Amino acid sequence: MSKEVSEEPEHARPKDYTDPPPAPLFDVGELRLWSFYRALIAEFIATLLFLYITVATVIGYKVQSSADQCGGVGTLGIAWAFGGMIFILVYCTAGISGGHINPAVTFGLLLARKVSVIRAVMYIVAQCLGGIVGVGIVKGIMKHQYNANGGGANVVASGYSNGTALGAEIIGTFVLVYTVFSATDPKRNARDSHVPVLAPLPIGFAVFMVHLATIPITGTGINPARSIGAAVIYNQKKAWDDHWIFWAGPFIGALAAAAYHQYILRAAAIKALGSFRSNPSN
Repeated sequence: MSKEVSEEPEHARPKDYTDPPPAPLFDVGELRLWSFYRALIAEFIATLLFLYITVATVIGYKVQSSADQCGGVGTLGIAWAFGGMIFILVYCTAGISGGHINPAVTFGLLLARKVSVIRAVMYIVAQCLGGIVGVGIVKGIMKHQYNANGGGANVVASGYSNGTALGAEIIGTFVLVYTVFSATDPKRNARDSHVPVLAPLPIGFAVFMVHLATIPITGTGINPARSIGAAVIYNQKKAWDDHWIFWAGPFIGALAAAAYHQYILRAAAIKALGSFRSNPSN
C-alpha cells in the first residue's frame, strides 16, 4: 500500500520587527511641530554639556601633568570622559532627538533616510552652536589654563602626516557610526527590548575605544561639532590649518558606515532589486 506524501510549501516566518519607513527628504511639516524644536534644544544642550565636560577634562589633565608626569587622569581618563558622556547623553536624549550629538552621526542617518534633510541641517547647526558654547564656558572658567594648554583643539600631532590623521578620523568615525546603526537596528531592538540601556552603552564604548587609539594622532575628533567648538574658541592658526581633516574624515567615515550597514549587512540594494523583480507591473 503506497502512501502519498504531499509537501506543503514552507512559509517564511513573519518578522518580529518592523523597519520604519524612510524619512522624506524634505519634510516642511516638521517646522510646525514643537517636538522638532524640542529636539533641536536637546541636541544643543547635550552637545554643550559634552564639550564642557570633555574639554575641561583635557585641560585639567594637561595642567596637572605639567607639574607631575603621573598627575591627572591620563589618556585613559580622557577617553573615559568622552565615552562616558556620550553614554549618559545618548541615554538622556535618545527619546527626544535620537541622541545624535555629532554631525557625522546625523549625516550617516541622513544617508540612510532616517532623518530628513531639514532635520539633519538644523541638528548640525544646533550641535555646532552647542559645541562652541560648551568650550566657551570652559574658557570662561579657566581662561589662563585654557589658553596655555592648547584649548582642547584637534590638531595633527607632531610626527604624523595629514593623510595619517585623515585615515585615523575616517576609521574612528566608521567604528562609531557603524556602532550607532547596529545598536539602533529595529531587528536588534525587537529582540533585546528587555535591555533599555543597550544602545547607549555600546555607542559610549565605541567612543571610548576610538579615543584610546587616536588621541596620540589627532586628539580624536570623530565629531565635527567637538572640533569646531574648540577651534572657534581657541582660534589659533594650527587649529584652523588642520580643521578640514575633522570634517572630511568624519563625513567620509559616516558615509562608509552607512553604506556598509544599509547595503551590505541589511542588503537594502538586494531587497529593493528583489521587490522590483517580483512586481508584476515591471
